[in-house]
Amino acid sequence: MDLQKHAQQPDTAPRAAELRASDADRDRVADLLREALAEGRLTADEHAERVEGVLAAKTVGELEVFIQDLPIAHQRGAAHASAPNRPTAGAIPVDPDDNVVAVFSAAVRKGRWRTGRRIHAYAVFGSVEIDLSEALFDHQQVVIKAFSVFGSVDIRVPENVSLRGMGGGVLGTFEVDTLDAADDEAPVVYVDGWAVLGTVEARPKRGRLVADILDRVQRKMDKSMRRHLGH
Repeated sequence: MDLQKHAQQPDTAPRAAELRASDADRDRVADLLREALAEGRLTADEHAERVEGVLAAKTVGELEVFIQDLPIAHQRGAAHASAPNRPTAGAIPVDPDDNVVAVFSAAVRKGRWRTGRRIHAYAVFGSVEIDLSEALFDHQQVVIKAFSVFGSVDIRVPENVSLRGMGGGVLGTFEVDTLDAADDEAPVVYVDGWAVLGTVEARPKRGRLVADILDRVQRKMDKSMRRHLGH
């Protein structure tokens, strides 16, 4: 009887279009509108009007209204695929490009630095901070092997990369916030390892974006704009 009553109850879960829009959602739609302007699908006035609406939109459904008549929005939606849970076989070397070690101490990697394909982090009665929010990605796939023994390893990534976790904890905490980038060419950061009576945490740093991805998009848009103006 209880199951029957439960089955008769209406589904109150919100639809995708009713979910509140994030800043990343607004940025994604604004990028599509910029490309539509560069391709000549929108006039300058139409573009300005739609961008104003995007900034004021509260839900995902309200955002989609501004791009529903643009082919590029549907093409991207069909072509985009989530990043794989594991790196491509043979793409990551066995030996690390960089070792970050903290034994009864603290070690930090942050600011403008170039990431290798493999980074090893060791925190033994210490703390390691790896901040990729301003890093330069020379490779699309990056593996961070993190080991925490009575210590902590904190990893921060930009919002426009993909993030995957493959490790575990032994009387400790291993937490990775799964993240999917809208751009199929965006870097993918894989966090692996173990937390033994310690913690390993990886999550996006809000408001931070990979600059070289944005530069590539801007160059592509500028090229399209020059081609359009040349006709």
